[in-house]
Amino acid sequence: AVRIIIDGIITMGMPIIIIGGTLGGFFTPTEAANIACVYSLILGFAVYRNYHIKDFFVSMQGIARQMANIFMIISFASVFAWVMGMEKIPDAIAAFMLSVSDSKYVLLMLVNVFLLIVGMFIEGNASMIVLAPLLHPVAMAYGIDDIHFAMVYIFNCTIGAFTPPMGTLMFVSCGITKCPTKDFIKEAVPFYILFAIDIIVLTYIPQLTTFLVNVFY
Repeated sequence: AVRIIIDGIITMGMPIIIIGGTLGGFFTPTEAANIACVYSLILGFAVYRNYHIKDFFVSMQGIARQMANIFMIISFASVFAWVMGMEKIPDAIAAFMLSVSDSKYVLLMLVNVFLLIVGMFIEGNASMIVLAPLLHPVAMAYGIDDIHFAMVYIFNCTIGAFTPPMGTLMFVSCGITKCPTKDFIKEAVPFYILFAIDIIVLTYIPQLTTFLVNVFY
C-alpha cells in the first residue's frame, strides 16, 4: 500500500506541473508540455525503469513522421492564407456577408455551421491558418469582440475534431483505447448534444468569454 501511494504521488506530479505551472504563470501551455515530457522521461528512465533508450528512438521516429505530416499541412495552409490576403479575399467575404445580413447573431450562426462542417474534414491547426485570416475581418466588420470570436472559433474546431468522418481526436482516442469507431460514436452522442448546447451558449452570451478579461484589463 505504501509503494502504491508513493507511485501515485510521483505520477500526480505530472498534472501538478502542467496545471499548476500554467495557472501560476510560471510557463506557457507549450512550455508546460515540454516540461511534462522531460518529467515523464525521468520517471521512465530513473524511477520506474520501464523505458529504455531504444524505446526513446522509436518514439522519436514516430514523432518525426507525425510532425512532418502536420508541418506539410501547415506550410501549404500558410501559403494559401498569404495568397488570400494578397488578393483581398477577406474584404470581399466581409462585404458579401454584410450584404446578406447586418446582424452579428446571424453571422455567428453561419460561422458555427461552417466551422463545424470544416472541422469534420480538416485538422484544427490547418483550419485556423487558412480560415481565421478570412473570417476575422468579417467578424470585425460586424463589431464582434476579438476574444469572443476566437473562443467560438476554437470551440468549433474542438467539436469538429471529435466528429466523424475525419475527426482527428476521435481517431486518436479510438487508437489508444482500441475502441471501434462505431462504438465511440454511439457512446459519444450525449456529449455531442452537450457540445451543441455549449456552443450555442458560448456564441450568444459573449460575457462568458469577455467578463474576466474586461475585469482585469
